[in-house]
Amino acid sequence: MTHSISLHNQTFKMHFSGALYWAEQSKLLISDVHLGKVSHFRKYGAAVPQQAVQQNFEALNNVVDYFKPKVIVFLGDLFHSSLNIEWSLFEQWVETLTQEIILVSGNHDIISPLKYEALAIKVIPELIIDSFLLTHHPEEREGVFNFSGHIHPAIKLSGLGRQSVRLPCFYKTEHQMIVPAFGEFTGTYTLEPCDGCEIYALLGDAVLPVPIKEVKKRRNYRK
Repeated sequence: MTHSISLHNQTFKMHFSGALYWAEQSKLLISDVHLGKVSHFRKYGAAVPQQAVQQNFEALNNVVDYFKPKVIVFLGDLFHSSLNIEWSLFEQWVETLTQEIILVSGNHDIISPLKYEALAIKVIPELIIDSFLLTHHPEEREGVFNFSGHIHPAIKLSGLGRQSVRLPCFYKTEHQMIVPAFGEFTGTYTLEPCDGCEIYALLGDAVLPVPIKEVKKRRNYRK
């Protein structure tokens, strides 16, 4: 269900939902939920099932109940666009929580910060804790390890035949980790494995380390 790694003597637990739990800080990091996106697309006639709205909140409840963090940090794109019916559902959800909530704002977060402040949610451009930098867009900054979202990372795995599968993933390099999109209706962007990187794919209710050498070998074989 989870996979743990150690960074700068701190423990981080990757959850199959795409959330990341920082054990020593009791902080739950969640990126790219894109609440409101389902209702936004349905408004313009897209055939998106209404139950996808509730699935986002069920997933949030499940991961919060699992880790029981003291703080929830959203790494941007909490809401997809302007206010719609899902904001009321979000207000109701926040009222059920006792945790502190922080939003590191992303490019889709266009709702007024005053709306969040009314819910006691702090909105900030970035968060620095010790040697860790939390942002929405991936950044490289000297002296810190960066956690970010925005990319909706995925990895493409191919067999010896023509079959292949694309899986959301945690994508880690020496000084950075890009976490998966949490939202139910978000899409993904396939990243190429790089030398020295670590990839942890989401598959069902598991987080699986992906052998980078094996991925590259299979791609070379297909060529």
